[in-house]
Amino acid sequence: MTVAGQSTPRHEVAASDYVSALVASFLGWTLDAFDFFVLVFVLPSVAGEFGKGIPALALTITVTLAFRPVGALVFGLLADRYGRRLPLMIDLVFYSVVEVLSGLAPSYAVFLVLRALFGIGMGGEWGVGASLAMEKVPPRWRGMLSGFLQEGYAVGYLLAACCYFFVFPRWGWRPMFFIGGLPALLALFVRFRVRESAVWEKTRAESWSHLGRGIASQWRLFLYLVALMMMMNFVSHGTQDMYPTFLKVQRGFSPQTVAKIAVTYNVGALVGGIFFGLVSDRYGRRRSMVVALLLAVVMIPLWAYAPSTALLVVGAFLMQFMVQGAWGVIPAHITELSPDSVRGFLPGFAYQCGVLLAGSVAYIEAVFAEHTTYASAMALTAVTVFVLGAVVVALGPERRATRFGA
Repeated sequence: MTVAGQSTPRHEVAASDYVSALVASFLGWTLDAFDFFVLVFVLPSVAGEFGKGIPALALTITVTLAFRPVGALVFGLLADRYGRRLPLMIDLVFYSVVEVLSGLAPSYAVFLVLRALFGIGMGGEWGVGASLAMEKVPPRWRGMLSGFLQEGYAVGYLLAACCYFFVFPRWGWRPMFFIGGLPALLALFVRFRVRESAVWEKTRAESWSHLGRGIASQWRLFLYLVALMMMMNFVSHGTQDMYPTFLKVQRGFSPQTVAKIAVTYNVGALVGGIFFGLVSDRYGRRRSMVVALLLAVVMIPLWAYAPSTALLVVGAFLMQFMVQGAWGVIPAHITELSPDSVRGFLPGFAYQCGVLLAGSVAYIEAVFAEHTTYASAMALTAVTVFVLGAVVVALGPERRATRFGA
């Protein structure tokens, strides 16, 4: 491309390239999270319409999480064999269609099946999008931009809260799922604005058998990443999924108040993810994550037992600042640990296998809460997973700012 007879500087072309990839991956994860958290907000209403208890609807969250490894397997293999862009576009369209159909579900059984299919789409997006973005961004900024990318999840939660505030009181829960069809439009952006990963083009597998051997050779790393991501998903889903229900059922807040509190703690999540991602560029991935998780332990009393609404909101903000602070480091950390030739598959599949192992946490908390309180169920879960998560992070390897494709 030329302007007044001069070629565009090479670094500007590179910047445009990685910015487009980062934006596409961020928006994909944002809309993916929006579609997932819509159900978190309307869970009691859906349960009432289908004549089920809250644990039965919490089980649909578990089913969504359980099927995410299937999507990571399918789309991750396609990403390492055929490139990052095409599988990402297919996945965006797939989970958008399923989300819209969820809003049309006539029964609990159909809804359960559709949430399983949505899990496949949700599982496919993260690994492909993260590998595409992290392979393009400058290594010296990888932690900070990793935090930005991962907090698309918090932004998706925030948008779901806003949707709950404006849409649910007027039209009920079903139209909220219809809005979840928007990610299909993002596929057009990927098609026309995002280039293929140069790292993938340089290190692509020559055949399916070559790819399979590359994956099999990393089995030790895979087992560690699964353990890491299991604990990280216990941390996030254990503090997020049942919190709106806790606010409504135990604290007695209206839907509008719940939405406002959710917006507040997701702002905390967004800021925390970027902050700790930036810190990890200077002080290391593991050290930053361990500090965030241990500080989250300190926030538990304020988050679950605060005597006033104001203190509860502060606790929720600080809790998600720390939780998503640790999570903000994850895209950079686990893509750096993964070899070039299997980066489309290995981080995403390990992530979603961790989701599978941790996916029962919302159901466990809901059942436990029937015998005690939501506050106690979530607090006990939180302190356990924070401490164990910090141990798993500290025991693992680190390859901060490694050069991809070198």
